[in-house]
Amino acid sequence: MSNEDKKHRSHLPMRNTVPARFIPYDAKDPDMVKTPIEQLRPPEGAPNVLIVLIDDAGFGASSAFGGPCATPAAEKLAAGGLKYNRFHTTAICSATRQALLTGRNHHNAGMAGITEIATGQPGYSSVLPNTISPLAKTLKLNGYSTAQFGKCHEVPVWQSSQVGPFDQWPTGGGGFEYFYGFIGGEAHQWYPSLVEGTTPIEAPKTPEQGYHLMEDMTDKAIGWIQQQKALAPDKPFFAYFAPGATHAPHHVAKEWADKYKGKFDAGWDKLREETFARQKKLGVIPADAQLTPRPKDVPGWDDMPGDFKPVLRRQMEVYAGFMEFTDHHVGRLFETLESMGIADNTLVYYIIGDNGASGEGSINGCFNEMSYFNGLQALETAEYLNGKLDQLGGPESYNHFAVGWAHALNTPYQWTKQVASHFGGTRNGTIVHWPKGIQAKGELRTQFAHVIDVAPTILEAAGIPAPEAVDGITQDPIDGVSMLHTFNDAKAPEFHETQYFEVMGNRAIYHKGWTAVTKHYTPWASMTGRPPLDDDVWELYDTRTDWSQSKDLAKEMPDKLREMQRLFIIEATRFKVLPIDDRMVEKINPDTAGRPVLVKGKTQLLAGGMSHLSENCVLNIKNKSHSVTANIVVPQGGAEGVIIAQGADIGGWVLYAHGGKLKYCYNWGGYKHFMVEGATPLSPGDHQVRMEFAYDGGGLGKGGTATLFVDGNKVGEGRVDATLAMIFSADDGCDVGKDGGSAISPDYKAGDNAFNGKVKGVQLSIAEDDGKHVVDPADAIRMAMARQ
Repeated sequence: MSNEDKKHRSHLPMRNTVPARFIPYDAKDPDMVKTPIEQLRPPEGAPNVLIVLIDDAGFGASSAFGGPCATPAAEKLAAGGLKYNRFHTTAICSATRQALLTGRNHHNAGMAGITEIATGQPGYSSVLPNTISPLAKTLKLNGYSTAQFGKCHEVPVWQSSQVGPFDQWPTGGGGFEYFYGFIGGEAHQWYPSLVEGTTPIEAPKTPEQGYHLMEDMTDKAIGWIQQQKALAPDKPFFAYFAPGATHAPHHVAKEWADKYKGKFDAGWDKLREETFARQKKLGVIPADAQLTPRPKDVPGWDDMPGDFKPVLRRQMEVYAGFMEFTDHHVGRLFETLESMGIADNTLVYYIIGDNGASGEGSINGCFNEMSYFNGLQALETAEYLNGKLDQLGGPESYNHFAVGWAHALNTPYQWTKQVASHFGGTRNGTIVHWPKGIQAKGELRTQFAHVIDVAPTILEAAGIPAPEAVDGITQDPIDGVSMLHTFNDAKAPEFHETQYFEVMGNRAIYHKGWTAVTKHYTPWASMTGRPPLDDDVWELYDTRTDWSQSKDLAKEMPDKLREMQRLFIIEATRFKVLPIDDRMVEKINPDTAGRPVLVKGKTQLLAGGMSHLSENCVLNIKNKSHSVTANIVVPQGGAEGVIIAQGADIGGWVLYAHGGKLKYCYNWGGYKHFMVEGATPLSPGDHQVRMEFAYDGGGLGKGGTATLFVDGNKVGEGRVDATLAMIFSADDGCDVGKDGGSAISPDYKAGDNAFNGKVKGVQLSIAEDDGKHVVDPADAIRMAMARQ
């Protein structure tokens, strides 16, 4: 119960009426007690709350922490508040977000990794236990207005369609009253698959008209805050602002990238040295901190072929421009709070990264990130990439940078995103600003903190207890500890003394300054040979004297290492980490992973107008013979436009009418378009059109023959020499009656391709198994790295 207002806030929702002790017959009775209708509000003085969570940004990326990417909004916020230089995440996005929004360790909250690799084990299921109320729900049930903008990667994949259930959608069980953003791991910033609430919507304009998701979602957030304060000024808000930036694809207008022209010509090794020097000058790392050596799995700049270097330099210029552009729009949010006079009592967390910078672009980076997951990265030669140099960051690209840049942006630490064992994967610079609650300005805080500490901090600041029961269900204790005691005391003791880390076998334990760590796998290396867990080599660091984990003490102090290893097992047992699951191919396949699938059987009927269907919501027709059958109505004057499309300009397929004729296009990763066209125009009226694909077999990603039929009559046939084995697009989905997002076929334009007649329905069917599409496990492991 809050001491401020005497309400019993420990059991939610709170009772909203109280029975009258005396009930008169006549309302005019003088003994009648008038009972005003009480509006739900949090304790008096509870602050507004704004959490900004940047995606895939390393400790050494932002200029606020010594990085090369200009982030003036972050610097301004830090000048009026606090920097935390020992704040930690989980090393991977879904897990960090689930932990942030619940105050629980990620396995405890069911999110060991990302939603796409969920299994049947409790810590790995991606299902949030109903014994854990999200922070937004707790705040809403205490009288806060709540809204989320941007990325939501916590929805189980079998619940991500428009039929729900919406238990883990932001506006379903997530506790947010409004949501504008996207469901999934990443977004095409120029052509996003947008959702408002639970309804798919189209972007308000095209890239040619100046559209970019970062600007759009900022406009929405500003509008929501202004409206909330106009209509309920006595009610505080909780806004969660989680851009898809700076996750790949790195999309930004050319003028922003050009600000960094030539600044990275010396390469990533030099960038690490320059960043390290700036960090010491700023004081965000101690003067005696050591720059950790570059691991052998990360090539040196001088070792890279010269013909790759022009595109490698441009990759980093684009990323830096992307981060500065992102910070610019975050700054617009802060300026709005100031102009409205509400900044002083708004508690802001600006968390620069949900994990370290990402090495998922592999050694050379890429123009099409999906090439990595489809095993086609060898096609992105120096000649190919240099030919795309001017398009990097633009609407035609789906780009990622090389691992060398990621490593440099995690300076001074080892490794990158996914590597939960080392600080390069888990340490993220964080800024806290709250003038009414923080007297200090421009100071540094060095206490160990973790993303699970944010929720209890906000609850304490608002005077709201962690609920004991929500919706009649007893709640699990919060795992994090409040950071509030550090706000006005630089020398405050560390209350967060112990913390485990684990992602797909990369694991560590922190305890009172000591860390024991073991890297189990390298994200961009071959996926075919992960060692047994017991063969992993553990390292030991005393971070009280060794800030960056640079001196391994394992051989010098074996007893201390064993003590820490035992502590890891204890914590892993407490928080549902066991059994550790480093499998990949088995977790990608829902049958072997043990998670539900939305679409069952070998057929799926889609109605006209259905859109934004992610690949998890559509029958999987990859690597097998299949057919696509549509019932359409052709208007007078002839047919034109898309009947059904799946994917994007970086890969997919589309059945459409062009020049009045039925046509099929298979877009092979953006590298080649295989076209099959009907011989004669479609006549006006009702027709059944069909594409049959006979898969060659012999493994993953093989070719086949596409045959077109109109009303049962064959009208065209052609070869598709190769197909995409694992994924079309991580963002762009399946649409009936149009091709939403970027255009799969060069025959039409994005945003102007809807079928000019009527699509009544489309049936997808998988042919009976003829044994030709046997999946080789080694191929699957090599090519099937799940979307992070």
